[in-house]
Parts: sequence; structure tokens; C-alpha cells
Amino acid sequence: MRIAILSDVHANLEALRATLRRISVQGVDRILCLGDLVGYNADPAACIALLRESGAICIAGNHDRAVAGRITTEGFSTVAARGVAWTRRRLRGADLDFLAGLPLQATVEDRLVAVHGALLPGGLGCDMTRLDNDDRRRACLEALLAHPSGARICAFGHTHHLGIFELRDGVLRARTAEDQVVLREDAYYLINPGSVGQPRSADRRASHLVLDTERRVITVHRTSYDEATALAKAQRAGLVPTPSAVPAPLRAALKWGLRNLGLYGPAERLVRAHRRERERHEAATGGTVLSERLRTGG
Repeated sequence: MRIAILSDVHANLEALRATLRRISVQGVDRILCLGDLVGYNADPAACIALLRESGAICIAGNHDRAVAGRITTEGFSTVAARGVAWTRRRLRGADLDFLAGLPLQATVEDRLVAVHGALLPGGLGCDMTRLDNDDRRRACLEALLAHPSGARICAFGHTHHLGIFELRDGVLRARTAEDQVVLREDAYYLINPGSVGQPRSADRRASHLVLDTERRVITVHRTSYDEATALAKAQRAGLVPTPSAVPAPLRAALKWGLRNLGLYGPAERLVRAHRRERERHEAATGGTVLSERLRTGG
């Protein structure tokens, strides 16, 4: 069986469409989404519809549960909480019911256990826990060893960072740098496909994994998409601040930090692309004329 594994779509329709187009030619038998279908971006209903049409098995993420009213936004950032409230107001009852009914975990063919955040005894907090250090990864692997399915793979999301971790002979190894990993029969694995809709690494492309259970191989796939359009939609919806809304001292600090990380060039190109997209939108809708009338009182 070939399983496409993706996570953290976050209502980014451009990224999800591009990813599903890529998956459609990869000969997969099943699609697995590890949660956070919604939040941050401006197309929650369309993304839910696409995933349901694809027949994907979907797990509940913390943003999904918050939008559905299953948990509060305590502990969420201001931007994340704003996205939850915005999304809840715009989804139909059927979509809210769908999110509310998503499971916290699922087992696929007794080969793989799927969660959003972490596999934990009793399941409490499995949508909120981040597997972002080795102590937490080991705790998750202990829960996997005790899982009644006998599965040797746990797929998780939530961190927005692609990762493949192998436990063998008591030693935990990161194999994240590899684009293809052959799974050993004497090892256990934690695998994270990264994020479709909000990558948080230097590589801004949407990412997903394909697991071939017969060949025992995991392959990493990254897909480019129209970031500028997705960002413009989110900004028009008020889901993310425009650059001009950020105080000048903070903009200067961010610029310095991006330069030190070697990310200033890509960020500048993204801003320019967003500006072009906004200008195209205003030209098509008459937004520039309306803005001038509002500014002058005309």
C-alpha cells in the first residue's frame, strides 16, 4: 500500500491544490491528513471540501478542535486565536460538524498510528503536545511500543517541520536530511510530513510524505505553490498583519534577523510578489479608486 501523508493545511487552498495535484500522479492508495485543516488562512471551507472529495482520512488538529468548539484558544497566539474566531464565523454547520467529529488518532492497516501532536497514553493532550525534543519523542515511541496495533510507525504533525526519527537498539536517530528512507524491520519510526499550508523552515514549499508499506520506503516530496495569492487573501481577510502594520523598530529587527539567517532575499521576493498580486486585485475590482475616495472623503 502507498499512503500519501500530509498535515497542517491551515486553509491554504493554493498549497493544498498543488499538493493534491502532485499526489494524484504518485500512484497512492490512500491519503492521510494529520490535522489542522483550518486556521491562519482564508479558504477553510474549500480546503475541507477538497480533502473530503479526495477521500482522505483526517485526524483532528488543535485548530480544528478550537474552531469546532471542542477546546478553547487558551495558549494560542493572538494571530492563531484570531484565525479560529474568523473561521468559526464563516463555516457552515455541516463543516463545523465534520471538524467536531474528527478522531484524535487513527490506525491504518495496523501499520501506522496517526495523530496530530503526539501519541500519548490515554490520548489526553495528543492534539496539543509538540514532539520538538528527544525526551518527548522517546515518550511517544514508548507509547507506540505499547500500542495494541503492533504498528512500528507513528505519523504526527503540529510542529510544521518535516522530520523522520528512527529508534533502533535504544538509540534515537534523526534521518530528516534524507529524501528517501528505507525502513528497517527492527526499528520504530516517528514521521512528520511538515506542513502543506504554513511551512516554518527555510524551504517554503509545501511538503508531504509517501509511505510504501510493501517496499518499506518513505519518500519526501516538496511542492511549489502560489504563495503570494494565499498571503494576499489572508491579509485582505485581516488574518495576518500587512508589513506596514508592524512598528518600524520591529521591522528593522526582523530585517536584521532575516539577513543573518540568509532569508532576507526570499522574504523580499515574497513581499514584492504579494504587492503585485494586491495591485492586480485592486485593478480588477476598482479597489484603488475606492481607497482613494475613502482617503479623501469623496
